[in-house]
Amino acid sequence: MKFVSWNVNGIRACCEKGFKDIFKELDADFFCLQETKMQAGQLDLEFEGYKSYWNYAEKKGYSGTAIFSKHEPLNVSYGLGIEEHDHEGRVITLEMPEFFLVTVYVPNSQDELRRLDYRMQWEDAFRSYIMRLDTQKPVIICGDLNVAHKEIDLKNPKSNRRNAGFTDEEREKFSTLLDAGFTDTFRYFNPDMENIYSWWSYRFQARQKNAGWRIDYFLVSKRLEEQLTGASIHTDIFGSDHCPVEVNVF
Repeated sequence: MKFVSWNVNGIRACCEKGFKDIFKELDADFFCLQETKMQAGQLDLEFEGYKSYWNYAEKKGYSGTAIFSKHEPLNVSYGLGIEEHDHEGRVITLEMPEFFLVTVYVPNSQDELRRLDYRMQWEDAFRSYIMRLDTQKPVIICGDLNVAHKEIDLKNPKSNRRNAGFTDEEREKFSTLLDAGFTDTFRYFNPDMENIYSWWSYRFQARQKNAGWRIDYFLVSKRLEEQLTGASIHTDIFGSDHCPVEVNVF
């Protein structure tokens, strides 16, 4: 099965940059989106053979997630089930017969780390949620996790040490999630690969210079490792400041 995840940074804008053709070309079983930046009824986006599930932020033009699936889920849930964390459309969970698929858009700690404290609370709540799912069946997590885990995961680690997405606190939370029984699929196949990123700032010609960050991930329950057949980052695909990431399982 082929899983694709993409922070589209506004699905309506991305549709004007070739999203529909890219979607069809990638031909995923599950295609997950983050930062859709839309409300219900603002875009008619359907693909033959897929059902779609959307979680909209209450704030217009902000956040939001979606999943397009070729396969009928047993159940669909939205958010973490915690009122204070479920206003921004950040999580969708599909329960499939053999696994859970969770797409997530993790809150950004923002300039001057003004949202770092909230981010830490959110991380703990999300990890607890994932661990509860994992007691029932394996979990596949994908999305924009808004953290570069190791120095190898961004172009300029030294100058970004205390910037949002590369603080010690955020990186430690990511490590804690992995230590709870999850695998970073890209690093599973490419433990030492450098200069492969999934996000580039729109400023300073960052993409042309490949001055990027790897902040988009597929994580899986460790017991799925033997069923992984590949993981990739589609750095050649444009349409957003992020590019799609992919994993192949089973």
